[in-house]
Amino acid sequence: MARDVTVDPPRLEIRNLAKSFAGKAVVDDVSLTIAPGNVTCLLGPSGCGKSTTLRMIAGVEMQDSGTIHVDGALVCDTVFRVPPERRSIGLMFQDFALFPHLTVGANVAFGLTGPKAEQEERVRHLLSRVGLEGYRDNWPHELSGGEQQRVALARALAPRPRIMLMDEPFSGLDNRLRDGIRDETLAVLKEEGTGVLLVTHEPEEAMRMADEIALMRDGRIVQIGAPYNIYTAPADKEAVAFFSDINVLQGVVHGALTDTPFGAFLTPGHPDGARVEIVFRPQHVSIDFDRGGRGPNPTDRAGTPARGVVARARFMGSESLVEFRMDHDGEVLRATVPNVFLPAVGTPMWLTVRRDRCFVFPAAG
Repeated sequence: MARDVTVDPPRLEIRNLAKSFAGKAVVDDVSLTIAPGNVTCLLGPSGCGKSTTLRMIAGVEMQDSGTIHVDGALVCDTVFRVPPERRSIGLMFQDFALFPHLTVGANVAFGLTGPKAEQEERVRHLLSRVGLEGYRDNWPHELSGGEQQRVALARALAPRPRIMLMDEPFSGLDNRLRDGIRDETLAVLKEEGTGVLLVTHEPEEAMRMADEIALMRDGRIVQIGAPYNIYTAPADKEAVAFFSDINVLQGVVHGALTDTPFGAFLTPGHPDGARVEIVFRPQHVSIDFDRGGRGPNPTDRAGTPARGVVARARFMGSESLVEFRMDHDGEVLRATVPNVFLPAVGTPMWLTVRRDRCFVFPAAG
């Protein structure tokens, strides 16, 4: 006899959320789920609908259509609506919004109910967890930005929310502090079993924090998946470009092949005569020296070399970015090289492209 298997509902589930302002769709048919202890990053450029989605989940904004569920229970549709304060949803924003007239301990305790002793223990536990146990009687203005951010995290976690919504919470911190604070925050949230939806426009932050990335553009989620999958199997050229600089070759398909100055590329799945774009990142371009007008021999992996001359070279800290004006069409291609590599402008060199690191998409239009 088969046993019944009970599957816990997702911590957060939104289905087909939509919102328009003045007749313009800002959020269009957005759906996603978040499991307990998991972090989903809603990633996209400014103005794509990320914050509006967060506001609808929080209950600050009312959706035009769609539903919001917490632990399997409906909290909002277009008729029924649980008030924001009863949704068990915590909020963190880039301005930490600490109450200046309350001590650190009182800030964390704000909103807690129940016996005083339990409140005191909860405050003590959270301040200890974020490394601020000795700051209970300090005032917010006496803290650094990183310390204020950790107090804001403790305050948001104090009521034990099932879901944490975070809108660019680390953008106010300098780079020196940001990585450490992000890692500490993530560890605390996972320990609490909180489902997290983090809004950011920074791909590096999403890759560092997320269990899953939902890539958003023009109000819609265009791709959702683990960071590795989003990066290595992007949905379109714009998805590739959001994470890094790109190079683009254009061509026409003939017999599942597309000829380019770098040799023929396999382009199956595209009909004969179709225009395609072959997209690759600068780190997948290899550079070789010119030897009396000749470059390296072609290989199956790297294809045929094409010649260009250095147009610009810059040292970026951990790598060098070199721009080449290509002989075949005068277009500029970019290559990155680890460490310091700064060839003189005008130096002829040969480039090859990793076949297994290229993406093929239909040409725009």
